[in-house]
Amino acid sequence: MKVNLKVGAAMVALCTLAGVGSAAIADEQASLPFSKAVRVGDMLYLSGELGAKPGTMALVPGGIGPETRQTMDNIKATLEANGSDMDHVVKCLVMLADINEWAAMNDVYRTYFSDGKFPARSAMGASGLALGARVEIECLATVTDAQ
Repeated sequence: MKVNLKVGAAMVALCTLAGVGSAAIADEQASLPFSKAVRVGDMLYLSGELGAKPGTMALVPGGIGPETRQTMDNIKATLEANGSDMDHVVKCLVMLADINEWAAMNDVYRTYFSDGKFPARSAMGASGLALGARVEIECLATVTDAQ
């Protein structure tokens, strides 16, 4: 994980030095100390997303299935608001409070992508997800518009 974060930070720094523009994307939870998404060139880097209804800090009830669905809905909305979509997601990182819920998360996750066109992905068990979440997912995507 530390290596991936260092590589990601280095890529953002190199793009900035090379003159590729970057922009933090504002969101409704602006009081939190991170951006919902950051665009660098034609790449969109999404922060980890939880299964909370937009504009709230409350997780949807019902466990891993409903949380995964809301998480993916939130990711889809962020992508679409920033010139991308689910077909342009290239990589996801899934963090599960209980790795034994991997199959149940996959049952929902797979429905958000065209058949056979899944992004690269890593999944891991993680303790202490924000708000007591069962799942957190972060994604990288290419941008499809000329923003």
